[in-house]
Amino acid sequence: MMPGDLCGIRRSFNRAASSYDAAAVLQAEIRTLLLERLTLTALTPALVVDAGAGTGHASYVLKRRYPKAQVVAIDAAHGMLRVAEKQSSWWRPISRVCASLYALPLATASVDLIISNLALHWCDPEAVFAEFRRVLAPQGFLSFTSFGPETLRELRTAWAQIDSYDHVNTFIDMHDLGDALVRAGFKGPVLDMDRYTLKYKDVSALTQDLKAMGTTRVLGHRQKGLTSSIKPRRMAAVYEEYRQGGLLPATYEIVFGQAWAPTANTQTRAGIDATVSLQEMKRQLHSRNAVQDPAL
Repeated sequence: MMPGDLCGIRRSFNRAASSYDAAAVLQAEIRTLLLERLTLTALTPALVVDAGAGTGHASYVLKRRYPKAQVVAIDAAHGMLRVAEKQSSWWRPISRVCASLYALPLATASVDLIISNLALHWCDPEAVFAEFRRVLAPQGFLSFTSFGPETLRELRTAWAQIDSYDHVNTFIDMHDLGDALVRAGFKGPVLDMDRYTLKYKDVSALTQDLKAMGTTRVLGHRQKGLTSSIKPRRMAAVYEEYRQGGLLPATYEIVFGQAWAPTANTQTRAGIDATVSLQEMKRQLHSRNAVQDPAL
C-alpha cells in the first residue's frame, strides 16, 4: 500500500482511540508474537522506540522487559497516546511522543531497538526504513510486522465482481519489504509470513470492526451515489460465497521482519547476539511454547 491521506489516517485513529483495544484482537495477538521473537536475541538496549505505538501496550511490555532502558512510544495520533497515558504508572514510566514516522524527533544513531507492530502499511516503508536507519545506533535492531497483499482478499475479490474500482488497498509484498530494508542500509534482514483468519457473522460486522480499529482507510476508492446503497449490498451477497460453518472469513497476511543497522566492523556489539536464521527462530519459538504448554 502506498501512503495515502496521512491527515485522514491520523483523524481515523484519533476517532477510534477509545474503541481500538476492544476490537483489535488480531493486533494484540500479532503484538504478542512480535515481542516473543525478541526473546531469541539477547539485547541490552538503553533507548527503545515503539514506532506506531497506538495505545501503548507493547511499550509497557518493553519497559518491563528492559527496566533500565528509556522506552519511547511514538504515534501520529494523539488520541491513541492519551489512551496509552491511562495505563501509565510511576514504577513503569514510558515517554509518549506524537510524531510522524517519517520524521522521528530523535538524534541520529541514538536508538538501540525499534519495534513496530502493524504500522508500516500506513506509510511509505522505503521512507520510514530510511528514518529508522538514521536513528538506529551501530548494530541497532529493528523488528516489525506489516500487512501483506493477501490481507482482506475475500473483501477485495467480492468488490472486484461488482465494479472495477479499488475498494481495498493493496499491501506491500514481503520480498519488496526486504528489498527496501537493504536499500535503506540494513544488514541481515530476515522476513517470514503467516496468515490468520477472523470470522464474522456478516460483512457489516467486519466493516464495523475496521471502523472501531480506525482502519476504515484500508478501504480504497469510494464512489458516491450507488456505492453508498446498492453496491455494498451486492458485494455482501457475493461475499456470502465464502461462508463456512455459518461465518464469513476475513484473511490477514502478516509479514514479520527483522534487521540490523550495520557497524563499522564485523564484530558483534557486546550484549547482542548475531542474527538468528528464520529456521532457527521457528525452532526455538516452538521449543519455548512446548515447555510452556506440553499440549502444544
